[in-house]
Amino acid sequence: MNSELSQHVPSELGSPATKQRSRIWAIMKRDKFLYMLALPGILFMILFKYVPMWGIIIAFQNYSPYRGVLGSDWVGLEHFIRFFSNPDFMMLFRNTMAINLMNLVFYFPLPIIIALLLNEVMSKPFKKLIQSIVYLPHFLSWVIIVGITILMLTRTDGSINNLLVYFGFSKIDFLTNPKLFWILLTVQSIWKEAGWGTIIFLAAIAGLDTQLYEAAKIDGAKRLRQIWHITLPGIRSVILILLILRIGNIMDVGFEQVFLMGNGAVSTVGEVFDTYVYRLGIQQGQFSFSTAVGLFKSVVGLVLVVIANKLAKRFGEEGVY
Repeated sequence: MNSELSQHVPSELGSPATKQRSRIWAIMKRDKFLYMLALPGILFMILFKYVPMWGIIIAFQNYSPYRGVLGSDWVGLEHFIRFFSNPDFMMLFRNTMAINLMNLVFYFPLPIIIALLLNEVMSKPFKKLIQSIVYLPHFLSWVIIVGITILMLTRTDGSINNLLVYFGFSKIDFLTNPKLFWILLTVQSIWKEAGWGTIIFLAAIAGLDTQLYEAAKIDGAKRLRQIWHITLPGIRSVILILLILRIGNIMDVGFEQVFLMGNGAVSTVGEVFDTYVYRLGIQQGQFSFSTAVGLFKSVVGLVLVVIANKLAKRFGEEGVY
């Protein structure tokens, strides 16, 4: 009798773990093509982001390439203590934070503004032309961007200085003036990436319900009112998610741009964590010390993401996770 009953017990009465596995398997079977599409990206993240993470243990060693990771001597937090007590630490921290805060204040809002402006353009051919123009600099490498900057701003025969002389002004040392270095980096980032950043915001705006705009028109709301009360609240969650991710990268300036723009005259404002790691780790062979610096950057970025995400949820937003 009991055996007969057990044969007719529905699957829903199984253990929670069994039901969870069945549900996951059903979802994977249903969306198998989507998972296949995501597989290259997943493999990339595993191979190039997660597998190399085991190498951070050399930050706690006096790593020697000849002895290997397992044979090197353990020194604990020695490299971190050395880094925090180094006079260069405050300079690196100041330069990195200043450059990123300038990007956060001046660069981050621009893609939102450009997306709002492009959304108001009625002529589709003109809209596509403007989109192509503002997207184009993203596909240029930093080598080209810096080369164009040098050609335009060099003191000897730069086009900007030639214009200044033509109109009766004196030449300006754009590239060797420490006071202008952070501004140049911010302007370069805006010109190169602001147009590309509008893609996400334009996609978010395109997903808004058009009936909201029609209702606002009936109520007499003008375009600015519609933007303020419909468009911006509709893309607020996207803005916050990108802001949280941006805050998580606040310790990562971007090695290539700073390295190419740097010179001896601006070393006091142009030395950041990325260039410091390159100089000590690659050029001087201090692998353990440079790994400790990189680990410090990663931990600070992780902490900032967690704090920003919790603050977003406290104010009623979804957050990143």
